[in-house]
Parts: sequence; C-alpha cells; structure tokens
Amino acid sequence: MPKQKRHKTKYPGVFYILGSSPVTKKPEKIYYIIYRIQRKLIEEKAGRQYQDNMSPARASMIRAEKLKGITASNKAARDKQKWTLNNIWKEYQTYKSDLKCITGDKYRYNKYIKDKFGDKTPDQIMPLDIDKIKTKLQKTLKPQTVKHILVQIRRIINFGVSRQLCNGLSFSIEMPKFDNKVTEDLSKEQLNRLLSVLEKEENRDVADIMKLALFTGLRKSEILNLQWEDIDFNHGFIFIRDPKGKVKQNIPINKSTKEILHNRHQNKTAAYVFPSKTGLKRYRTSFDKPLRRICKEAELPKEFRPLHGLRHVYASMLASSGQVDMYTLQKLLTHKSPEMTQRYAHLRDETLKRASNLMEDLIRNTLNDKIESK
Repeated sequence: MPKQKRHKTKYPGVFYILGSSPVTKKPEKIYYIIYRIQRKLIEEKAGRQYQDNMSPARASMIRAEKLKGITASNKAARDKQKWTLNNIWKEYQTYKSDLKCITGDKYRYNKYIKDKFGDKTPDQIMPLDIDKIKTKLQKTLKPQTVKHILVQIRRIINFGVSRQLCNGLSFSIEMPKFDNKVTEDLSKEQLNRLLSVLEKEENRDVADIMKLALFTGLRKSEILNLQWEDIDFNHGFIFIRDPKGKVKQNIPINKSTKEILHNRHQNKTAAYVFPSKTGLKRYRTSFDKPLRRICKEAELPKEFRPLHGLRHVYASMLASSGQVDMYTLQKLLTHKSPEMTQRYAHLRDETLKRASNLMEDLIRNTLNDKIESK
C-alpha cells in the first residue's frame, strides 16, 4: 500500500491523511499525533473526523495528555493485560529517577518485592498474597521497614493506574500499626562524655558534623547538602537547601554554630561545607564507622542513632527548658506540620508541672512565714 500524503495542521505534532468512511465510504480525515516519551518517537492514530468526532484541536489535547503522562500510548493501552509489576516498575523508574528515595526503592524492590510479585499484574495480586509477605517480613524486619515495602507496592501500582497501564488492586493494603514516635535523649553525663570525646577527636570533619547536628538540629542530609553560599554570616542565618518538607527554610546561627562554621570557612577548599575528598558532596554512609566509634567511646546506648539522635537531643533540651513554645520549636526543626513536633510536648508539660508545683511551694512558704510572724 503506497504511503499516503500527510497534511499539516496549525497544531504542533498533529497531522491528518485523507481516507474514506468505513460506513458511508465518503471522504474523511484521519488524524494522527506525534510525540516523544523518554526520547522515543511515538506516532499513533488519534481518531477519525466523523466516526470519532475528531478535530485538530481535540487531537492536540490528546497529544498533550500523553506527553504529561496523564494517558498512556495506544500500544500501552492495548498491552494493558501485560503490565506486570516488573514492567510497571521499569516505567516508574524512568519517570521517578530524580526522587531522593529511588535508591532505597530499588533496594527494597529487588530484595523483597520482585520475586514475590514481579511477574504478576496488579489484578492478579490477592489479599492473601499481601498477608503472607507481611507475616514473613514481620519476623525479621522492623514494622516501619515492612510498611515501607507495602507502601512501595501500592505506590508502583498507583503509578500504573494513573498512566492507564493497568487496573488497580481490588482491595486496600492494610498497613502494620506501630508507634514510630521515637524520642531519643541523652543524660547530662552522656552528653558531657560525648562532647569530651568530640573535643579530642582527630577526624575534625565528623566531630564538626556531630556538633552541628547537636547545636542546630539539622538533619544528616541537610548538613551534607550545606554549601558556603547557604551560610549568611552577616544576618546570622543558614539556608537549608532542598529540605525534607520541600518548603524553603532558614534557621538562625547560634554562637556555637558560628564558631564551627567560621573555623571551617578559614580553611575551605570546596563549595560544600563538608566536602568529600574530591571536593564534591559526601555520601550519606561515608562516615558511618567513625560515628559508631565515637558513640562507643562516649559510652552511648547501642540503639542511639548518632546524627538523628542528636537532632532529638537538640529538640528535647529546648522543649524541656520551658522557654521555647511548640510553634517556635516546630520552626527550628523545620517540621512541615505541628504533629511531628508534638512528640516533644510531654517534655514541656513536665516543665510546666514543675513550675506549677514551685508556685504552690512559694505560696505555702509565704503562708508559713505569716503564721510564724504572729
């Protein structure tokens, strides 16, 4: 069959050929669209002029939806029954490659999800399948890790549904219930031992990182992301690059933090405050060993998480001081919502109770003084 002439329209990526209606045999325009997804050129039929009530404008709208990933390509729609979790996962990685969590997602998928569900389409997954893997994982993994795995399964399937690649699950995945509001703290003796060890520590990078976590409450990722252009010494603020809550944040620089940053600034060799040996950003796991060694030397609890734990210590000390309200603490910790900060509310409540009891004692002493004076 000879190649038919293509006629351009005023809409980019939309053209038509002249054909005939399969019913009336009268001339009819057949519209096509051309677009690229991940550098792959796709050309497909949009519809017929009369039979599908198709127009150049409508074909352009269909093309726009496919470019945005709102609707799948015609081939993907035809292959809907072939979209196993493995195939959906491949597409998911293509679209979500810039996500921070993609490395962890890859590890969990290959280790816990692929063998069990990889060859199944979402509508082939039964509630019993989820129950079995949940029971198996709970024997060796923490509840939070099990939840991450189940959430990832749900997220991959939801991605496939949103792109019209597959049907969704016929049931809701019930997540394990647990209390993940861990509030780590250190006693005065433990904190003093840690500070003493940090003063003598030869690895100044790690010592400064731990001090910064304690004095600012910054997350590990936020500390490693710090660049010198994020430090405003004149106004006394740190700009947090790419924060967890996605909202731009600034936190004040206190005296201890300023001293650490000034000392490092005098000997800076790269754009990052804590660069790797090559001057680039450090890997998150690049100093795990010295962190564990320092905690051991300071005789801290085995379950204490070096940097995240120090963030909790920072928050706990401020909350228990009774001098910082929950709203201010939320801003200092850069929590997106007050719910996360509420885990420290009980510490503030204890301080308020002590203050209330103190007032009661003061009143009693005053009354006793009056009685004695009579």
